[in-house]
Amino acid sequence: AVIAPLTLIMTLATCVIVIARYVFQTGLVPLQEIVIYMHGIVFLLGAGYTLKEKGHVRVDILYQRFSSRTRALVDLGGHLFFLTPVCAFIFFSSLDYVSLSFSMREGSAEPGGLPGVYLLKSLIPAMAALLFLQGISEALKNLLTLMNHDG
Repeated sequence: AVIAPLTLIMTLATCVIVIARYVFQTGLVPLQEIVIYMHGIVFLLGAGYTLKEKGHVRVDILYQRFSSRTRALVDLGGHLFFLTPVCAFIFFSSLDYVSLSFSMREGSAEPGGLPGVYLLKSLIPAMAALLFLQGISEALKNLLTLMNHDG
């Protein structure tokens, strides 16, 4: 609910950027970077919510034909053997990257660009942690499905 409005704001800001560029022949570097920041925020902070809402891409050719028990087994295995290690890898491998960015108080490389790139980069381990927590929640739901299944 907090992240969703950013997509509308991104769309409107992109329209302003295009109009400024092609109608008024002027660039709006700070606004372009704001759109990039919002895009990063939407994807990084929306990943866990998307998992909760079952919005991630999956190959449904076989999955849709599975029983609820088999689906729970497949999802549990996916969360434990794929999602959890990937989240751990992203989290731990991004810490030095984010730490270096913070220590430099990294800003934009573009003239007239925005400061605070380090703040955006800090969302990488945050995304991994949130996705990991949501994955654990989903795994527990799948475990409950398996435990409560008749037969």
